Amino acid sequence: MPLIDLPLEKLREYRGRNPRPADHDAYWENALGELAATDPRPVLKPAGAIGSERVECFDLWFTGVGGARIYAKYLRPRATAGVRNPAVLQFHGYTGHSGDWLDKFGWPAEGICLAAMDCRGQGGKSEDNMRVAGPTLRGHIIRGLEDPDPSKLLFRQVFLDTVQLARVVMAFPEVDPGRVGCWGASQGGALALACAALEPRIRRIAPVFPFLCDFQRVWEMDLAKDAYEELRLFFRAFDPRHEREVAIFNRLGYIDVQHLAPRIRADVLMFTSLMDTICPPSTQFAAYNRIASPKDLVIYPDFGHEALPGQIDRTFNFLRGL
Repeated sequence: MPLIDLPLEKLREYRGRNPRPADHDAYWENALGELAATDPRPVLKPAGAIGSERVECFDLWFTGVGGARIYAKYLRPRATAGVRNPAVLQFHGYTGHSGDWLDKFGWPAEGICLAAMDCRGQGGKSEDNMRVAGPTLRGHIIRGLEDPDPSKLLFRQVFLDTVQLARVVMAFPEVDPGRVGCWGASQGGALALACAALEPRIRRIAPVFPFLCDFQRVWEMDLAKDAYEELRLFFRAFDPRHEREVAIFNRLGYIDVQHLAPRIRADVLMFTSLMDTICPPSTQFAAYNRIASPKDLVIYPDFGHEALPGQIDRTFNFLRGL
């Protein structure tokens, strides 16, 4: 097997390169305090885009931090009166959206409610109403990076949106709040990890080759391209001699999922591919190796950042056990 990263035995020991800010815990406790003070004001409206005799489909809107209205597709089995169902939260890849309704029908057909969120400012319906100082050159990783206030990092707000969605769904009368899980691939995998880290009631998660891990390692591997391209462009435009490199990676440490991973209490089934040049394996292992809760890792040696055979079926079976 050709190597694009560390050997597997080294990956299993790797703990990451990107620095962790000294006030990381306080940063996220303050963020959760802001979220707790934010009334979600959820609104469910029957979706007119698709009909089904067995599945109810709703447009779900709720309020995230800063007052942005966040959109999610919400599906539940019909005839849920008096029944408390498990629920799954689904998160999409970078710049994407929640997708079509029909490909989600397998969950409510199994008696599982499903909520698929549009990330603010990306390819779906959610609002991005945040004003920040500094550039937003080609992406959301760097949005807020130059603002004097580190709470203006956009992914801080997106991570909190996943928690707000979890709390909204857990409050629905047809949902058992003790049986909620989440999954996603790439950015969606990072959001599944972040959601479980920040909402301890999440019971099971299935992240697939997660994004937003170990930014400094990505840059050092010369893989700041594709989804991470904005890192290279930011340095070229705003710090061409890397005089602020330490401070920049330290700021990014607030939204580096590897530093949130120790907070996770959920059972974890993670998928990684060893030929991934978009989210390099070492960056994924940096997060996985910091998870202290029960966990399992499914490895695809000859695959990159692409569809993994059997992954969706295995994810479905894992989350059926909520």
